[in-house]
Amino acid sequence: MRISRSGPARAALRVLLLLATLLGLAAPPAAHAGTAASPFKVLALYNGTWDAAHISFVHEANEWFPQQAAQNGFTYTASNNWNLLADGGVNAYQVVLFLDDLPQTASQRAGFEQYMRGGGAWMGFHVSAFTTDAQSWPWYHNQFLGSGNFRSNTWGPTTAVLKVEDRTHAATRNLPATFTSSVSEWYSWSNDLRQNPDIKILASVDPSSFPLGTDPNQTWYSGYYPILWTNTKYRMLYANFGHNAMDYSTNTTLSSTFASATQNRFLLDGLKWLGGADGSVPPANPISETSWYTLSSAANGTCVDARSAATANGTPIQQYTCNGTQAQQFQFRSTDGGFSRIAIRGNPQQVVDVTDRSTADNAPLQLWSWSNGQNQQWQPVRESDGRYHFTARHSGKCLSAAGSGANGVQLTQRACDGSPAQSFTLTAQP
Repeated sequence: MRISRSGPARAALRVLLLLATLLGLAAPPAAHAGTAASPFKVLALYNGTWDAAHISFVHEANEWFPQQAAQNGFTYTASNNWNLLADGGVNAYQVVLFLDDLPQTASQRAGFEQYMRGGGAWMGFHVSAFTTDAQSWPWYHNQFLGSGNFRSNTWGPTTAVLKVEDRTHAATRNLPATFTSSVSEWYSWSNDLRQNPDIKILASVDPSSFPLGTDPNQTWYSGYYPILWTNTKYRMLYANFGHNAMDYSTNTTLSSTFASATQNRFLLDGLKWLGGADGSVPPANPISETSWYTLSSAANGTCVDARSAATANGTPIQQYTCNGTQAQQFQFRSTDGGFSRIAIRGNPQQVVDVTDRSTADNAPLQLWSWSNGQNQQWQPVRESDGRYHFTARHSGKCLSAAGSGANGVQLTQRACDGSPAQSFTLTAQP
């Protein structure tokens, strides 16, 4: 029966609502769009017309992601209209996925670059990085992805044991040290991502995977192969997987990209980080990989300094009155596993090095040409007051100043003891 909302009935309803409000019985207002309670929006772009293995992955992705969406705080829209990048349609979404292709037209590419530079977020899979002509879009292939040209691939598609190199990132902090991926074909690249200070490699092929492949002519027997990474200048993730095993004669899918629960954990945690979901965004690393810093000792106020502003191999790293010169300015460039090389501004190929790879207490520090040595890698550990101490990778010991403030005292490594002599304030320089 329909009840009239006019006259006395409407007045009675108002009275009832007022009483409910006064008694605290009225329902709370719904969350507004754009608040923390709202799901973030994911747009997945795909081609879906090239290579049955890629098409199979697209079909799987467009089934799996919607199944995960509600319980993980996002909505999922799939489209093969890449012009959403060109006409501004992408701006309605917090995260964009490239499932099996990349923008092809100049307007699509310009739109995507504008989206990312404006704070957008992206996850790309497998063939979204494929090119043999990186110079046709250098921003994307050489700067954003950092990978350059396709170099080689494995065949046939297989699982791989992956080593998680950085378990501090939101996308990988819930992963084990190693895990077995789902089946995929794997790509390698012309650029060494380890040499790019903007790229943080999150996982790579573990040596236990070798030989990787089933065709002797397309098998990796050794080497270093990044699989998951991010560019610290952008909110982005790239995953090398996204190619199912296929029986091409019958167009039958023989594997699933979503068969590994651990790999799926990366996808979901990564999406939450990209989308800014509540509780999923870790504090930003205060150390920028593109800035230069002075390091002043909490014990005596002096700065870490290259003696006489020299940059030659063997130059002592000492403490000296802070003066803002390039001899006291350093940059932290990630290697892997949370470690960094500490490069000096006067010649960034020269880094802080423990002399003779010594593991002894009081081994002196010097400048030396970067050679990927473990005695040249330091883990910055942020302390509760915002200062840092630095742990040497090869020895586990801490970079240490002297207790006194005398100029010219050479810095050393010593067992970490939590003292002010091992605690440093970082100050960014112009």
